Amino acid sequence: MLGIVMTTLLAACGSDGHQDLRDYVAEVKARDQIAIEPLPEIKTFETFVFDETGLRDPFVPAEIIQDSVEMSIANGGIHPDAGRRKEELESYSLDSLRMMGTLELKGLYWGLVKTSDGTIHRVLPGNHLGMNHGKINRILGDKIELTEIISDGAGSWNERQAALALAE
Repeated sequence: MLGIVMTTLLAACGSDGHQDLRDYVAEVKARDQIAIEPLPEIKTFETFVFDETGLRDPFVPAEIIQDSVEMSIANGGIHPDAGRRKEELESYSLDSLRMMGTLELKGLYWGLVKTSDGTIHRVLPGNHLGMNHGKINRILGDKIELTEIISDGAGSWNERQAALALAE
């Protein structure tokens, strides 16, 4: 019995089961060839190198700000102090700053302000923060009050009260 089963299995393995595949490949090769159009020629473009050396940054209207400061000074109105050295917290927008708390040290009441990169800074009344020439007026337990100087776009400046509330 085992001999019959083995003979049947060996006979099945020995037969050519790929003949139908060979026939199909031969049929496909015998078909008429279709001409394929060549790919269109790719046009080359000349590159352009933009050199911004010596050009004004379009996002910083330096001349307009300087002119409006000079005009405001001449008129005796509100204006930012153009000669004052900028403080580190003035490079952050007011929205990206968070009041983290207060600290009393040697009779001074400090505010603790956290920047978007996680650094905590101590501030006092008179320090500046925010991109709109903000000057700290008062530091309270739950907020830091400041006055910002905003350009109205027409050459004059306006004061605006703002506050940093204690983060929860």
